[in-house]
Formats: sequence, structure tokens, C-alpha cells
Amino acid sequence: MQGQAQQQAYDRGITIFSPDGRLYQVEYAREAVKRGTASIGVRTEGGVVLAVDKRIRSPLMERTSVEKIHKADDHIGIASAGHVADARQLIDFARRQAQVNRLRYGEPIGVETLTKDVTDHIQQYTQVGGARPFGVALIIGGIENGEPRLYETDPSGTPYEWKALAVGADRGEIQDYLESNYSESMDLDGGVELALKALGTVNDDELAPEGVGVATVDAETESFIELTDDEVNDYLTELDLLGDDEDEGEPEE
Repeated sequence: MQGQAQQQAYDRGITIFSPDGRLYQVEYAREAVKRGTASIGVRTEGGVVLAVDKRIRSPLMERTSVEKIHKADDHIGIASAGHVADARQLIDFARRQAQVNRLRYGEPIGVETLTKDVTDHIQQYTQVGGARPFGVALIIGGIENGEPRLYETDPSGTPYEWKALAVGADRGEIQDYLESNYSESMDLDGGVELALKALGTVNDDELAPEGVGVATVDAETESFIELTDDEVNDYLTELDLLGDDEDEGEPEE
């Protein structure tokens, strides 16, 4: 009982390390990310691809209100998994940082710089009493000096750079698929196909255009473009991933 009481004390204090060097609230925040539907990022020679599972819990819900892909700047897109409200706060912060950089220096912000600005902001909430960590993970992808870059933010405030990654529910299974099928030489279309196939592995190879979001950041034009339902439908039809019915799920990012 005494050991359990001690652990509960460390659970409540975000600023207190447990005797084995753990911050329980940060670990719980990572668990919150796993409860959100999956988001995928793929870096290719032609740019960056972001794909998300946008399943909603009711046919009465306006699906446009379920936002998991966001434009941070003309050359940067962000996908999220975890608590919706936490994601919105971080997206707004990222957009402000991007605009401040343009006003202050007259040039677009670097993908790595923006990612580290966001993770520095996240990290502050692991050291301040009376606050909790952000229960969300972000995939930040864009073009920097003509090169595609792809990053993940963790609830601890740590940035990681990836060639391809997944966050949210079923991360392990999707990551295994990406590791087995990723090629550094693929083009932007190949990246979209890989991301959709990876999503299909955890959805019985049946996806609906309305339940999937896809965006690209082209390396040549350095522009963020979100694909329409018709464009997504064409990809799903070509890949034989088009399902009859849209799956239901939790409205989490």
C-alpha cells in the first residue's frame, strides 16, 4: 500500500521524477496519443505526404469539422494524433511562429526551426507546476532549402526526424508496413500510395474517401496542397482499397 501511495504522489506531480527517473504524466500523455486515429507522414524525393484517418462517430457530424491535417505555412503541413483541443493550440502556436519569422526576417521559416520552436513550447509544460503536458503528437512536414523534411513531436518535447512514420492508434502495425515497403527513391505519387496502403493495413484494406485525409508539400513548388475527395477516391480505386461503408471511430486527432 505504501508503494502504491508513493506512485500516486508521482502521478500527480508533473515536475517530480519518480525514483526510477520517470515522469508519469508525460507517459500518460503518450497513451492519450495512442487513443487518437492514425496519422502518417512519408518523405519522398518529390516532397512530403501527410495522410490521416478521419473516421467520425456519427453520420450526423459534419466531417469537415474533424480536422487532422493543417496548413502551417505555404511550405509546411502538420498532421496530428491525440487530443483535438491540444492539437489546435499547438497548430495556432506553429502558425504564429511561421508568420513572425516572415515578418522579422522576410523569409519562410525552416521546417527544423519550426519543429524545435513547437517542441520547446511543449517541453515547458513538463517543467511547470499546475499544468499538464500536451496529449498530442504532431507530424510536421515541409520543404527547407529545396529539400523535403519530416519531423515528429513527442509529448515530452523531443523532436525526431523521420523518413516515414505513423502516430496514433495502431502505430506499431503501420510502422512495420512502412519499414518494409518504404523506398527513398519514390516520387510524390508513390508516397501517397504508400501512406494509403499503410492506412489500409489497419482498416481491412477498405477505406472511404470521406474518411481519409491526404495532403502533399511539393518539393519543386514548395506548396501545401490538400487532396479533394475525388482525388483520394481515384487513388483508393487504383489501389483497390475502396470500401463500401465508412468505418466508425472516435473523433480524436
